[in-house]
Formats: sequence, C-alpha cells, structure tokens
Amino acid sequence: MAKGDDALARKRNRVRRKRLRSSENAVSARVAAIIASKRRRKSGKRRGCEGMCFSLPTPDDPFNERHGKKHKDEEATDDTADAAVVAKDDNPKKDPNTKKQPPAKAGTKTKSKAIREQATETEVDFDRPSKFLVVCLNAIRDAVAPEDGGGSIHGAGDWGVELWRCCSAPAPSDVLDTGGSCATVEQTAWLVSTACDIIARKERLGMVVSCPFLLHLVPSQEKAARVRSICKPLKPLGIHSVSLHPGASIEHQISGLKTCEPEFLIATPERLLELVSLKAIDISGVSMMVIDGLQYFLDLSVSDKIFSIRDAISSILQITIFTDPSDQSVASMAKNLLRGRITKLSINDSVSSRSAFVTQSVHFCPSEELKTSKVKEILEQILQSHAKKSSKVLLVAANKKNAQHLSSSLKLGNCTVTDDSHGNSFTICSSVGLMNVHVKDRENMAMTDIEEFETVLVVDLPPSVDEYVEILTGVARQTIGGEVHSIFCNTDAPVAKLLAELLANSSQVVPEFLQKMESS
Repeated sequence: MAKGDDALARKRNRVRRKRLRSSENAVSARVAAIIASKRRRKSGKRRGCEGMCFSLPTPDDPFNERHGKKHKDEEATDDTADAAVVAKDDNPKKDPNTKKQPPAKAGTKTKSKAIREQATETEVDFDRPSKFLVVCLNAIRDAVAPEDGGGSIHGAGDWGVELWRCCSAPAPSDVLDTGGSCATVEQTAWLVSTACDIIARKERLGMVVSCPFLLHLVPSQEKAARVRSICKPLKPLGIHSVSLHPGASIEHQISGLKTCEPEFLIATPERLLELVSLKAIDISGVSMMVIDGLQYFLDLSVSDKIFSIRDAISSILQITIFTDPSDQSVASMAKNLLRGRITKLSINDSVSSRSAFVTQSVHFCPSEELKTSKVKEILEQILQSHAKKSSKVLLVAANKKNAQHLSSSLKLGNCTVTDDSHGNSFTICSSVGLMNVHVKDRENMAMTDIEEFETVLVVDLPPSVDEYVEILTGVARQTIGGEVHSIFCNTDAPVAKLLAELLANSSQVVPEFLQKMESS
C-alpha cells in the first residue's frame, strides 16, 4: 500500500532531525523548537492552539481575542524610538503619530537576545571570534555593499581580527590606527561588529551591559550619517544605534532619547556635551570609545571637548583612535588620551603608516674601528633625552662576533651586568637615568620581540634596506613614540640612495652627508 502524504512528511522530518543532531552546527532543543515553530508558521500549518496556549488576558485584550498576537500599531512602535533620534537628513519623512507612540516593547529585545544567544551558544571563550561576529559582518555587507559580495569588508579580515583581539581580550588594549585620516567603511564594519560580539559574549556570561556601550565620536554630521548607515543593519540583531549632531534640534533629540536606550551612540563632541549637560543621556558607563579622525578634531579646535568627554566616563574604557600620523601634535594628544597599554594598527601597508611616530636618526661614522666610541656617544644622548626615566635599548649588530665585541667593550665602570645566559644584556647606571641595554645580532632577530623596545640602535646597517624597514616597522608597537638610530659608514654607500628616499618618504630629516652621497 502506498504511503500517504502525512507518513512521508513524518519520515522527512525524522531524517531532518537526525541530520541536525549529528551535524557540528547542531542547536539546542529549545532553539530547535523555536525554528520548527517558525517554519510551521511560515508554511501556514501552525496549530490553532499554538498561539493561545501560553497567552493570558491583558488590559488591552481582556477576552484574549488576539491570542497573544501584537496589534499592527504595536508592531510599529519598535521603529518609533529610532525615528525620533535620527537626523532630518537621514529620515526626512516623519510619522505625525511618532511622539504619541509608547516605548518599544520588551518582546523585541528578548527576540534579538535569543538570536545572539543562538550564535554564541557554544562559544564562551575569548580565543576566537564567534559566529555572531560573522553574522553582523554579513548583515552589514548585504545592506551596505551587496554589489561586491562583501569582498571589501571581508578583505580587511587580518586587520579586523587583530582589532577584535585587542578589544575582546580579558585585559583589552587601546588601539591607534595610523592608516588614514579616518576609518573606512570596512574598518567601521569590523569595529561595530566587534562591539556586537563583545556585548553578546557578556550577555552569554550573565554580565550586565551598560547602554550606551559604544561611543563613536565623529567630526561632522555627514560622517555621523555614514557611520549610522553601517550600524543600521544591526538593528534586527538587537543593536540599536542613534546619531546626535547639530543637523536636528536638540529638543527633538532629547524627546527621542527618552524613548530608547541605544547600545551605540554616534555623536559630534559639541552636541554630545550639550545633551550630557542637560542630563538627557548618561555616558558614564561607556565601555568603548572611538575617535574617528583625531586630526580633524584638532583642526576644529575641539580637543578640550574630547578630553571632557573622556573624563565624563568613569568605567574601564577601551579607546580606538583613527588618525593621520603626519602631524606631531596628534602624537602628543594621543599620548594624553591613551593611558594604558596600546597596540598600533594600520590597514595601509605603506612604511610611513606602519612606522608612524617613530623618529629615525642616521649618525655618520668614518670607519668601523670608531663604531664602539660612536655607540657610547649615542647611548649618552639617549640617556640625556630620557632623563629620570628607565630606558630599554636594543643594539643590533651584524653577527655574533660583533655582538660579543660590543657587549665586552661597553661594560665600563658605570655598568653592571644583569643575569643573562649569553652575557649580552647589561644595565648602564648614571646620575642622569637608568638604561637596560640588550645586544642582538641580525641572525637572532627573529627570536627577539622587538615590539617591546622603544629605542633601537642599528650598529651595523644591513646590506638590504628591506631588513632595515622590518626593524623600523616592528619597533615600539605598544607605545605612541619610538626611536631608531643607525650608524652609517663609508662601507654602507650602496644603500645611501634608498635610505635617503626612505627617510624623505617618512617625513624624516635627511642628513647632509647622506644627501651628498646620494647625489654623487
């Protein structure tokens, strides 16, 4: 006898359930039930009692005629809070009933939270980005850049994963990006998706997430509109963002802020401080702050407002700064803003971007025999420039023989040798300061964590400028400033032209002797 349609459907369902249970992406029984219910509802096979079993009469529906279903007017209230805060340019047509609408119901946030829990259910560690991060990136890709298939957004994956590691670590570090004047669309997408991932993980661990969680400072209304268009696709995932700028009246924004608690806040410094002074919003619990275009804020003379916003936040704050490294005043302001451990990043692969805020000095030495005395002279200069401060200096020699010669010749009466198995580390003590010197040869540079050193002295220039660039771009990655000193002898003449071009492209001073050697 042929089997009926019901029997075939039951068999298909059994096979589907077995496949879900055995797959690596299997979900919990609760989530599977939600998915099955949604599938029945969409196919029109929902049971009649399914909508009323768990619903109770309410004052709005005393006879339970709606069976727990929302009225159409109630479903529209979720977009009301967002429309009240967005600038006029973003949403020129406003609903006349918007101000009369009540705040969004809690059911929407519960549904969004369930989506985040489903994406992060099996990933509560901080070792790798969760599936929810990819979900957020794909949502932004489909809304902002659907024509290229998300290639541009996912193409910044190396930079984005490094940013995620800095922000998501148990002890997060501040980030200084020197790849451009402000954040690109790809960088903003990774940044806000990282913030979403952190929120989802904290909720998964039962932690309370303050609102607003992310504060994105922008210099203009146009930039605020662009950033908010990237954050908008995250709203179905439970991440609500608002933009505050002079493009809308302050009364309009105050009334809008009363109807919602945004996770992301995109604001210009002046308007944000106005709203904070009127107690329309509280930013004391912000966990992440982005300064998008530090050079622009300096040009607008609003640096004092940036520091006021920074001081108004009392929680443990992770700061990300995007800036152009061409101006040294940017470095001094960044030093005052970033108080903890930092990580330098750059989506731009140019040497000038990767070596931002690192000072290069080339010293001339007539012969190889005088190098030891020249090294002592440079070390004394470094001691004088870092008075009353402990300095950590790396000396780079050509080979082990030269490194051992340096170690033995520099151990004078005012030097004490520290505990080191190779004898290539010692401390210089003087009335001016303290200097911890490490001597390494180029062959063992791969085993040296050069990022820890703020000052590097290249005693023997490598035959290839690329090796020098590798040292230059690796030094002082966890501090704002850094120094690279190098000793140039007559034997280094083959690299004179390339070295002079490198200094010029990095906005560094080209010594006169190097210019003469380049022209000859």
